Parts: sequence; structure tokens; C-alpha cells
Amino acid sequence: MLLFTAPLRAFAQFDDPDFLGAVWRSVAWALASLIGLGVLMVWGGTALAEQLQSLGAVGRWLGGLLGGVGAAVLSFYFFLPLATVIASFYVERIGAAVERHFYPGLPPARPAPIAQQAWDGVALGVRVLGWQVATLLISLVPILAPFALPLGWLVAAWSVGRGLYVAVAMRRFDRPGALASYRQRRGAVLAQGALITAGSLVPILNLFVPVLGTAAMVHVMMARDDSAVRR
Repeated sequence: MLLFTAPLRAFAQFDDPDFLGAVWRSVAWALASLIGLGVLMVWGGTALAEQLQSLGAVGRWLGGLLGGVGAAVLSFYFFLPLATVIASFYVERIGAAVERHFYPGLPPARPAPIAQQAWDGVALGVRVLGWQVATLLISLVPILAPFALPLGWLVAAWSVGRGLYVAVAMRRFDRPGALASYRQRRGAVLAQGALITAGSLVPILNLFVPVLGTAAMVHVMMARDDSAVRR
């Protein structure tokens, strides 16, 4: 039940002004990231077409095709790492809004140091990016290509799920405590990571994934015995 309850509760909070503030800021950053990726690849395709002038019309067509396909491929593979970094910017605001709405009896959060949280968010994005690049390279090997997409999805589900959960947990634990909390909820976190990864592939919905995924992880953290959280 938690698999769907957590994201549904995140969607249900769209009438909360504090929550919506984080939503629209996150969407703006996510949209800017997608546009930036597209512009970068179209520019790259144009530059490549110029280098292929010796092939005439065929060269220009090939450069344009590579630019368009490249933009789509980068959006597919590289948006999720950007989304996880974006989410790290709003963990405190999202977590506070969710707790006020659903768990008003909680004591004030005592987050881990800001520098530690920021480093954790950037490290998460880099880790997801590395795995995405690895699966992209695997997809170029004919014998391995059929396994690239499911493998990439599973790896991203683990990386994003673990990263977002630990980021949320670090609002109330130090990093070792957040990791211990993650180990207690590993299965639920992986399931949410799989949903977040799948959502990142859906146009429009993918723009909301950073906020919704972070909010869902708050509910995952509170779903089991939360006595440690309430201390």
C-alpha cells in the first residue's frame, strides 16, 4: 500500500501554498535544465553539420539528425541526474511543508550541516550521471543493447531512491543515522525510486518528479516505527 500511498499523498498536497512554492521553483529549474540540454545538443548538431560540409547535403542532414537525436537522448539519460540535484535544493522546504501538513506533532527538525547536505546532493547527481552514462555506453554494444534500458532503470531506481531518502532523513539525523534509517526501509525506498525513475520518463510529469519524489520519501520515513524521528 505504501508504494502508492506516499506519491498520492504528495499529489494531495498541491493545495498547500508552502508546498506549491517549492513545486513551481523546482519545475522552473527542471524546465530550464531540459531546455538547456536541448539547446546544447542542437548547437552541437549544427557545429557537427558544419564540420561535415565536405559531404554536402548529406552531411548537413546527418548533423541535424544527430543534433535532434542527441537532444532527445540527453534529455532521456541526463535529466534524472539534474532532477536529483534540483531536489536537493528544496529538501528542507519540502520536508517542512509535508511534516506541517501530515505530521504536525513532530518536534522541530535538526538538519545535518548545510555543507554536508549540499555535498550529498551533488554527489548523488554525479553518481546517477555516471550510471546513466554507463548504461548509454552499454546501449551502443549490439549484444548488450536490449539490457541497457532495464539495467539503467534499476540502477537509477536504487541511486535516486537511496539518495533522496538519505537527503530527507538528514533533516532529522546525522549522516550515519540517516543511512541506518535507510537500511531499515530499503525495500520501500527502492520501490519509490522505481516510480520516480519511471515518472522522469513521462513528459510534463518529469518536471514535477524532484518535488514529488522528495515529498514521497518523507512519508516513507514516517511509515514505520517513527519513535526515533519523534525524539
